Amino acid sequence: MIARCFATLALILVSFAGPALGQGQREGKREPLAIESASGRHEFQVERARTAEEQAQGLMFRRSMAAQHGMLFDMVPPRVATFWMKNTFIPLDMIFIGTDGRIRNIAERTIPETTSTYSSDGPVGAVLELNGGTSARLGIKPGDLVRHSLFGTAK
Repeated sequence: MIARCFATLALILVSFAGPALGQGQREGKREPLAIESASGRHEFQVERARTAEEQAQGLMFRRSMAAQHGMLFDMVPPRVATFWMKNTFIPLDMIFIGTDGRIRNIAERTIPETTSTYSSDGPVGAVLELNGGTSARLGIKPGDLVRHSLFGTAK
């Protein structure tokens, strides 16, 4: 509960800080991630948001993201994850992933610059943000396997 309150406070502080935080914002180091679905294996390069500060910043203030890029949020300890799109300018698919690497649920084509919230259906080990529409375009669905070292499923 304390960690969730801290993360919420960090989100509030970042939102009040405004676009100045986004000026000159650089993309972080990327690592490989793949999703295995009925339509095949789909490979991405993702940035990891590990700390409360990195998670609060997320993809806010970015104007674009390459097609095969994304951001992976570590949920340690596993918990119900809730996100919003305030100060996020690009539509996203939020993929909520269980600790076993299986996709639990997907919030598709989230609406930029809103305070509407999107949540996991239960405790998750991570959340993957991809460009809006990617899940539908690639046929990614709940139950699909995410291959990444965070889940011990990398291959």
